[in-house]
Amino acid sequence: MSVSMQERLARIRINAFLYLRADWLARLIDIFGSAEEILKQNAETLAQQAQMNPSTAAHFLRDAFAIDPQEELEKTEKYGGRILIPEDEAYPQALRSIKEAPVALYVLGQLPSKHQACIGMVGTRKITPYGRRAATTLAEGLAEAGAVIVSGLARGVDSYCHAAAVRKAKPTLAVIGTGIGRCYPAENRELARAILQHGGAIISELPFNKPPNAFHFPRRNRIIAALSELVVVVEGEAKSGALITAKLALEMGKDVLAVPGPIDSPQSAGPNNLIRDGAGVVTCVKDIIDYIPEPELFDLQTPSTDKEVQQTAQDLPDTQKRVLEYIGSQEVSADQLVEALGLSVPEAASVLFELEVQGFLTSRAGLYSKNKF
Repeated sequence: MSVSMQERLARIRINAFLYLRADWLARLIDIFGSAEEILKQNAETLAQQAQMNPSTAAHFLRDAFAIDPQEELEKTEKYGGRILIPEDEAYPQALRSIKEAPVALYVLGQLPSKHQACIGMVGTRKITPYGRRAATTLAEGLAEAGAVIVSGLARGVDSYCHAAAVRKAKPTLAVIGTGIGRCYPAENRELARAILQHGGAIISELPFNKPPNAFHFPRRNRIIAALSELVVVVEGEAKSGALITAKLALEMGKDVLAVPGPIDSPQSAGPNNLIRDGAGVVTCVKDIIDYIPEPELFDLQTPSTDKEVQQTAQDLPDTQKRVLEYIGSQEVSADQLVEALGLSVPEAASVLFELEVQGFLTSRAGLYSKNKF
């Protein structure tokens, strides 16, 4: 279905009001016939016709006209992205079919095709060593099997899952809680670039430069759930945000799986509770693939059980070896490396990123140490 440029710009405008659910925006379009027509109303008429609170209607119009939709398009295109609406052929079918389909979707990179199995992997930002091992092992195996990892580019489980796919030079899909013109957290800039370099995508329903806000993240979780064939919860406390994604997936009729963990670990309380309540148990990649109906339709291959020969530090370039030797058994910052080894700031950042995604280093609060796991 073809949509005029004026209607497209109007959709971008109404999408800028973040305090109405997307299904409410769709309802407004149904009532008035188009987003263009919505924006021709005054607050009083809008409130009466749509049964909205007059104050909400006024704020809606204020926010809609505060944004320049043409500028949004231009900034997005200059950044190498595009803004999709549900009528566009490239708009993901999996999102069209949900109750709260985003009115506008900002996309960087290449979206997965319908022939690629997308697996949601979510969990806590407060990842434990056990969580790192589980997230990395499962995400690497799924990526090798041909699946696309869908996660949120947050600290912790999300970052480790994306990095595992990148390490295997496989695509992964990041659904973020800011505009695509920002990277949050900032330390994931290199990871975000790598996601795009390896055929993945970064998407958001938020305006281009929108900063992070606490309520953005639960909203984006419905997109992760919708785009995924099933959702795997790796780690999370009993009231972790990852459980919101699990709940949404269940409401969409999708399977939820969980990685069991130590009973005395707060970060395993969420997955353990899910398992108690009937979620599937994940102990290996095959456990996940077995839950996908007709995996052969996605060309998924169950990974071999043969042990893969791991890259050793001896295979690394000289600069990376020097960094590992300097770190030794201590925790160091990027600034310390720059000063001690005479590296430039960009060079140090690049080397640290490469070592982290290859599994040699772990970062915590801006400090890097050798990965012992």
